[in-house]
This record gives sequence, C-alpha cells and structure tokens, in this order.
Amino acid sequence: MTTGITDVSRVHFKTGKAGRQCIANGAPPSSPTPPPARVPRVARLMALAIHFDGLIRKGVVRDYADLARLGGVTRARVTQIMNLLNLPPWRQEEILFLPGAESGREAVTERDLRAVVAQINWQMQRSLL
Repeated sequence: MTTGITDVSRVHFKTGKAGRQCIANGAPPSSPTPPPARVPRVARLMALAIHFDGLIRKGVVRDYADLARLGGVTRARVTQIMNLLNLPPWRQEEILFLPGAESGREAVTERDLRAVVAQINWQMQRSLL
C-alpha cells in the first residue's frame, strides 16, 4: 500500500504576460490603495516660483531670461509664474497646501490669480479675492 504526500500552501492567481492568468505562491496582495489626489497645478507653479526665486538669489541663474531659456518657455511665462510671489506669505502657504481635486476643474487656477498678483498692495489683493 502506498501513502500519498499532501502539500498545503497558499497560492493565488495573478495576471502574467499578455494578460494570462498565472499561479503565484503566497497570500494574495492586499487591495491596491487608491492613487493620491493630484496636486493642484497652481500649487506646483507656486512651488516653482519659490524655487526659481531661490536660484536667482543664490546666483545660479542671472535673471528671468536665463530661467526662460533653461525651461524652454517664454520670458513672459516666467514672469507670470514669478508674479505669484507678489502674494502675501499666508496666501502663498494657502496655495501650496490646497487640497487636490479628484477630477474636474480645479478650484483656483493661475489664470484666476493674474489680476490679483498684478496688484502689489496686499490690501488691494484682499479686496480682489
């Protein structure tokens, strides 16, 4: 009489090459976490303006023209981005920490802020916002 051997192990199916189902050892992976919300574009532009300002202050680049040349954009676009620094520090912080939008249009855009940042006076900016 022969005795059989029993092997007990955990396996799960996973998708292999070309979408084929394969058997994999171990427990199945936990459900994937949802992707984090997108960082709003205006927040990324605000961070870029702060970074550019640091580069100019350190002497890495001379002026906006150098930044435009290195970034492959126009000097006018660099000026639009750098104008975000005309906002008061607490507004800059608010923009940097705006919640990400899951989908659809963002609540605040750089274009929305152009008229505000054109004003240097923070009191005038407050009335425009």
